Amino acid sequence: MPEAPEVQTVLDTLACQIKGATIQNVEIRYPRMIEYPDAKSFSTKITQQSFHDFVRIGKYLLLILDQDILVCHLRMEGKFYIYSQVEESKHIHVIFTLADGRKLCYHDTRKFGRMALYPKTNDYSTLPMLAHVGFDFLDPQVNGLWFYHKIHTLKRNLKSVLLDQSIIAGVGNIYANEICFACRLDPRSRCTKLSKKDCEAIISQMRKIMLEAMQYGGTTIRDYTSSLGVTGRFQLHLKVHGKQGQPCPVCSRPIDKIVVAQRGTYLCRNCQKRK
Repeated sequence: MPEAPEVQTVLDTLACQIKGATIQNVEIRYPRMIEYPDAKSFSTKITQQSFHDFVRIGKYLLLILDQDILVCHLRMEGKFYIYSQVEESKHIHVIFTLADGRKLCYHDTRKFGRMALYPKTNDYSTLPMLAHVGFDFLDPQVNGLWFYHKIHTLKRNLKSVLLDQSIIAGVGNIYANEICFACRLDPRSRCTKLSKKDCEAIISQMRKIMLEAMQYGGTTIRDYTSSLGVTGRFQLHLKVHGKQGQPCPVCSRPIDKIVVAQRGTYLCRNCQKRK
């Protein structure tokens, strides 16, 4: 699943391509992809509106229109493409025809992605699709002390809270592995055992790693690419994720792969201490 850096790359690419463009009409081939309102109302409301601004909260894209906000979640394999003419594909589920004739197409092999259209507001936390989404990792309210008070009573492991989008939004499996390694913490460490200093390091490394990933356009694992086929390069800078059996960049001992929070987890058992 694309994480915040990949979603930001999608958003930045769309902003360059369609800012100011007006939607002439919409073809919805898979109505269940529209979470709100119903597909017919969605098409009626969004027609003749233009794209003005582009915002990311966690893994969600917010495309700000004239009167409404188009909220999109790409889930596992959602992608946007722009064509002069639509290619025949059973995986293209929503087609926005722009006033200049271009086609903004949403492509999703698994059909997991979702879209919703809500009246415009400056308080994005009130949007129903974001009701259970926590602060974005870049939100100024997110700091070490805040994180400590948020998790220190939880009987859960560190990896699970990093993946919990209701606590901090935007971090997924790849970056959770990298954050734990950067902090020299075993992802199985219990939240009740983490100190305020640990939490400060976690937030600091989280921002550092995620922002660096954004600079490189995100991480391309398997077949993920951003909108318009833009491919990230941060995978060239990963320290542990996907490195099973390779030497740890710090101590040279082999990187292990285990399962934590039901996700494949890479770590150095020598460098990362379990609390």
